Amino acid sequence: MLQINIQEAETNFLQLITSVEKGEEIVIARHGRPVARIMPVSHPAAPRKPGSAKGKFRVPPEFFEPLPNEILDAFEQ
Repeated sequence: MLQINIQEAETNFLQLITSVEKGEEIVIARHGRPVARIMPVSHPAAPRKPGSAKGKFRVPPEFFEPLPNEILDAFEQ
């Protein structure tokens, strides 16, 4: 992680972007105190496809049975 002051960031902005594209994180400081962080954007995970787990597990029949009274009562508290 690289820390630079605001003036230096203004002067070398394009070089900073190149460093960020390579995966480096940069902290911009004012009077030695960090005020901003420039970091690479993480790529989102691939979108999920509905039904992609079909046939990979089964729901046991007990899942559909009523809950015991002590558990139902806990919801009422």
